[in-house]
Amino acid sequence: MAEKTSKNNVLEDESTDVDGSASSTGSGAEGPRRRAEQISDNKRKALNGELYYAFTPELMRERTRCSHACHRFNTAGADLFLSTKLNAIVKLDILMTVPTDSVLGNTTPMPPEYADQILDEAQFVDEPWIEPPIHIDYGTNVSLGQDVYINFNCVIIDTCQVTIGARTLLGPNVSIFSGTHPIDPAIRQGTAGPEIGKEIHIEEDCWIGGNVVILPGVRVGKGATVGAGSVVTKDVAAFTVVAGNPARMIRKIVTKMDPEQSIDNTKDSSTDAHMGVKEPMADAIDESKNSASS
Repeated sequence: MAEKTSKNNVLEDESTDVDGSASSTGSGAEGPRRRAEQISDNKRKALNGELYYAFTPELMRERTRCSHACHRFNTAGADLFLSTKLNAIVKLDILMTVPTDSVLGNTTPMPPEYADQILDEAQFVDEPWIEPPIHIDYGTNVSLGQDVYINFNCVIIDTCQVTIGARTLLGPNVSIFSGTHPIDPAIRQGTAGPEIGKEIHIEEDCWIGGNVVILPGVRVGKGATVGAGSVVTKDVAAFTVVAGNPARMIRKIVTKMDPEQSIDNTKDSSTDAHMGVKEPMADAIDESKNSASS
């Protein structure tokens, strides 16, 4: 979101320790360490899905930091595509904060560097891969599993926690919005009023098609497929195909990964293609077209 002059700065006069007790943010002998253990009441409300104010100096600083990190990532150049290590390093610039401000950020250290470049690169083979450009509000509220793939033009509004499970694939132009605004305009009050959010969780082995929008509070179950152009407003059951606006279930996915399915009835997906059975995304695309024309 575009930044402007700080509003509601009175909300930053006090912070709350992780244990919930209030304390001053003034400098002292334990200044940096204490700040790392504290979180403002306004930010706590944001993360907990309560009404909060986005245009405070604290949250504006955090969004500005992430905006600069995203810019560095998005302009890293062609070398970003040649090295899994470089992609990981620049990506962590987005997902982690400086140590003194790291309350919920990703502070995972980089592994030791090997002299052998092949061995060194091999350490990052399971790292998430992000295609630039990407745009994220805070970065510190995003968690990516191993071997996640995010295609270009992804937007993540991480007002609340956003998790993407291992081996999940995101198509181009996917938008994940954990933040929203009050419907009542008397409360909303433009940028001077409060905002609110809900966590979004995308579980392992999902496939999210291009131009999908996922709204606050949604959980996409393990192994699910979301058809291109869908708007996901409700939870998606594991091992199902959904599509449309709003997204609705098209069918169950037959897979040996689902513990509720009988092994005897499970077919390999490669067999489906040879038998003329449409792949899940083809079903989803057809359903999206039908929804648009109806």
